[in-house]
Amino acid sequence: MRLLIVDDSNMIRSRIARVVQAGGLPSISLVGLARNGAEAIRVARTTLPDVVTMDLTMPEMDGVECITGLLRILPRTSILVVSALADKSTAIQALKLGARGFVAKPFTDDELKLALLDVMEAR
Repeated sequence: MRLLIVDDSNMIRSRIARVVQAGGLPSISLVGLARNGAEAIRVARTTLPDVVTMDLTMPEMDGVECITGLLRILPRTSILVVSALADKSTAIQALKLGARGFVAKPFTDDELKLALLDVMEAR
């Protein structure tokens, strides 16, 4: 499974990458990192990810808009929303648009791993 991490926070991108690369998820390889939705779509066109972790609140293009764009070009991609959003309606909107799961920030390594495994199984 090819993973693309999308988050405007370098700290969160690094943390997700570390959790994935530290083991426990040997079937996932990190193929790209993006700071916003526009960058995510550009990176996804060349890396063709199977799984994407997606923040919702980002500059330039937010996660909700990016989910729509990503699934238009890669309809089989599984998207896991990783967001600190207190606004549950935006998370629900993301799920309605095709995201397959949600993890709230702050998250533990185990919460992230389990959520990634869930969206991978849903493929």
